[in-house]
Amino acid sequence: MTGNETRHHIIQTGAELIARQGFSATGINKILDAAQVPKGSFYHYFRSKDDFGLAVIEAYAAEYDQRLDDTLGNTALAPLERLQSYLSLAGDEMASCDYTKGCLIGNLGQELAAQNEAFRSRLDQVFTGWEKRFQTCIVAAQANGEVSTGIDAAEAASLLLSGWQGALLRAKLSRSEAPLQRFRNLLFDTLLTR
Repeated sequence: MTGNETRHHIIQTGAELIARQGFSATGINKILDAAQVPKGSFYHYFRSKDDFGLAVIEAYAAEYDQRLDDTLGNTALAPLERLQSYLSLAGDEMASCDYTKGCLIGNLGQELAAQNEAFRSRLDQVFTGWEKRFQTCIVAAQANGEVSTGIDAAEAASLLLSGWQGALLRAKLSRSEAPLQRFRNLLFDTLLTR
């Protein structure tokens, strides 16, 4: 593996562990053991565990932006179908891990926002970016008559992000798809209607 590949491998391995155990409970040695990388490698690629944590956030956010491009940015679908596609894909991913992981950005926000200003600020920026993507899709749905123009698209996008993150948490706690389905039903049957 090249240096960049090794760094990426450490980040991906660490992200998987953090998604299941949390940031604080995931030690550097656990990450390196799982990645099967020599112990001295960590500090070659990262100045500290916090530096590593920020790298995990950046990598996850970049991958998630691609997912948003593939779903919310898919102009072959009507705007509401794009939102449905996004939520369906996220629900399928939760089911594939038996509802044990949730959203890494949401998990880290809950765990670290009060403890580390650099993490809090970056996680908030990621959420703000996602919220803007939802808003753009809702505005497009309003423009083509799928959604009432009587709702504020920015407020609806904020509610979508916060509500979906809450539904993911509840799905993780109940190990069930039911909270996700209830959220989708309410969103599309009540809020995002004509």
